[in-house]
Amino acid sequence: MKTCLLLAASLLLTTPLAWAQRDYVPLEQRLSAEQLREVGLSAQQLQLLNRMLGEADAAAPAATTALPVPAPMQIGLEEGPVQARVQGAVEGWEPGTVFTLDNGQQWRVLKGQMRLRQTLQSPEIQVVPGIAGRWFLQVDEDLPKARVYRIR
Repeated sequence: MKTCLLLAASLLLTTPLAWAQRDYVPLEQRLSAEQLREVGLSAQQLQLLNRMLGEADAAAPAATTALPVPAPMQIGLEEGPVQARVQGAVEGWEPGTVFTLDNGQQWRVLKGQMRLRQTLQSPEIQVVPGIAGRWFLQVDEDLPKARVYRIR
């Protein structure tokens, strides 16, 4: 992940201009402390990435007209939380488990594992968006969430 961020930042560079020419906002001001922890960059890496992005921002021409916003590249990103019922029984989950919802959506577990003490018949669930396009399925607010992605 760190390498991808640094590579993306370096690809944005066109010429090394001083970032002070534009009003670049450092990542520490754009992201919460939790988001920064999740990215996991060291202080030196964060400083380098800020410098590279600032230089790329300074090199970019000033926008005079609004650019069209591209359509989301991942299914479900334009949506908010999903509340529905699982079709069938839920005994637990592990990576690879598919949840089919009564609204027709299907979500596959990417991370997380749980065995329930009792099998639940068609439980009501909530699928909530996280940061960086991540989604989490919650069967009960007292149980851990499963990281999921939508397959249909």
